[in-house]
Amino acid sequence: MVLILEWYTLVFLLIDMRSFSSLWYWIALAVLWSSVSHWVMGVPFDLITRARRQDAEAVEDLTVLARINARRMLYISRRGGMWVIGFVCFVLTVLGMLAGLYRVEFAQAVLLMAGPMVLIGYLTLRLALRVEAEAPAGAALVRLMMRHRFVTQLIGMIAIFVTALFGMYHNIT
Repeated sequence: MVLILEWYTLVFLLIDMRSFSSLWYWIALAVLWSSVSHWVMGVPFDLITRARRQDAEAVEDLTVLARINARRMLYISRRGGMWVIGFVCFVLTVLGMLAGLYRVEFAQAVLLMAGPMVLIGYLTLRLALRVEAEAPAGAALVRLMMRHRFVTQLIGMIAIFVTALFGMYHNIT
């Protein structure tokens, strides 16, 4: 029993649960938004950049990879979409209650990370539907992917700004 308590204490000393004053939280936030803006619907940004330069092989790879990922996302959403939506709503509700009513800092921090991710997920699913319906290729597909990345980065900047303001306010008070 003592060993479990020591391990628990060690973990919570290493990973500080006071999120907004922890360097680990800000690193995780930066990695999260960096990864989300790099992978546009599962396609790495460097492939989109190469396709944008009219590299024929990269355009073909982009088209194939975008269609594969669109079909994969739509398959998951059509098979278990209601369950996923229900689970996400449940988790966001629990986080919202803990963050808003009970003022749990960890829940506030996770909610500030997870909330915008739901919006990004919705926009990515819309992009997948559009890729499936229109089957764009070449420059049209590059435009769609670049627009989605721009919107993702815009949401990310706003989310980081709001998180930083909330974190500073939380640390000051």
